[in-house]
Amino acid sequence: MTVVFDRPYEFIPPIRSTVWPWVIQRLRLYDYYLRRKEGVVGYELRGIEHCKKAIDDGHSILLAPNHCRYADPLVLGWPGRQLGFHVHAMASWHLFNEGALDSFAIRRMGGFSVFREGNDRKALEAAIEILTEGRRPLIVFPEGTTNRTNDELKPLLDGVAFMARTAAKRRRKRKDDPETAATAGSGDVYMQPVAIKYVCVEKIDHWAHEQLDRFEMQIGWNHMPTRDIRARTLQLAEAMLALKETQYYGRSCGGPLPERRDTLIEHILTITEQQMSIDNTSDVVRERVRNIRAAASSRFFSEGQRPEVKQELRRHVDSADLAQDLSSYPDSYLTEDQVTDTRIVETIQRMQETVNGKADHSIPLKAIIQFTDPIKVDTGRPPKGQRDPLMQSLEDSLSAMLRELSSEARKL
Repeated sequence: MTVVFDRPYEFIPPIRSTVWPWVIQRLRLYDYYLRRKEGVVGYELRGIEHCKKAIDDGHSILLAPNHCRYADPLVLGWPGRQLGFHVHAMASWHLFNEGALDSFAIRRMGGFSVFREGNDRKALEAAIEILTEGRRPLIVFPEGTTNRTNDELKPLLDGVAFMARTAAKRRRKRKDDPETAATAGSGDVYMQPVAIKYVCVEKIDHWAHEQLDRFEMQIGWNHMPTRDIRARTLQLAEAMLALKETQYYGRSCGGPLPERRDTLIEHILTITEQQMSIDNTSDVVRERVRNIRAAASSRFFSEGQRPEVKQELRRHVDSADLAQDLSSYPDSYLTEDQVTDTRIVETIQRMQETVNGKADHSIPLKAIIQFTDPIKVDTGRPPKGQRDPLMQSLEDSLSAMLRELSSEARKL
């Protein structure tokens, strides 16, 4: 996720017309985009009858998928096409600044902007109103950001539950009000868990060795001995970490990789917070990164800000993004008894994004999109001091489906 420094944030509302979504689905434009840009060449829908029944019963649907690839929002166009519905979706502000064509397409497909570096009340209100009306399902990714760990779910954001509950209350109030009852939806608000799993269509050996060859040549590793894919990937991951340690410490460190990673993350965030005079109020990496990005964005657009200060703020954001990127390398993801072809692909692509700014998507993938029983959104207040039951149910549902789907990948 990129902080936009080209212009200050301006809310981009959703387009309610269904003409453009119909044209895009009819011409299968996202099929072409996914195949060309993300390497996703096919899909399989499972349990879609759960979503169909909820829609047929007149309920307002919040689609809540895991978020492991940039392809995820477009992938959800496939169940929409089969069931005959269009969607609205929250989309990060930076996506509307990737180019005029991208911005045009996102809006016509039902997307609207959200400013993740601040409290975006307009985006929140737009999402709540879409759910209250219930005319089209709303896609919200409860993990908040993309991560390339398809088999693991990152912590979910409680704001998703607030959004759903507020809409459920408004929807009930409109049904009870004689003046609005005739136009209010008849159903309730439901949260629909959706698990997306990407599997490799063909064996990865040729692709993986080719990508690893390029990486090794980038860092001057020529004429290396023959090793298996897992060993090469782990060795390069350690080399990438050593390079970042040298960048921030002036030297590389020894010890187990997880400890070195966590120590470097803490060092980067602490130094950045001190340089920006930001108080650390959280132990969660994602929250600390968000605070740094929010402060940098706010200060960048302050009136009369000097060019050298703006350059420094960009550097702080780059450091925070690196910390978040490092936190997306989970422990034991490539252990011998658990390593699969998709985990190797994810790790290589993550390293490519860290070093080169973009990943190679020439490896063909198939998306498995699995639905399960939707969760009715209650209107009561969640218990204080405890995990929100609605978010716990969503987490349990998504985690169970992802555990089941993880077995679909080939073991190495």
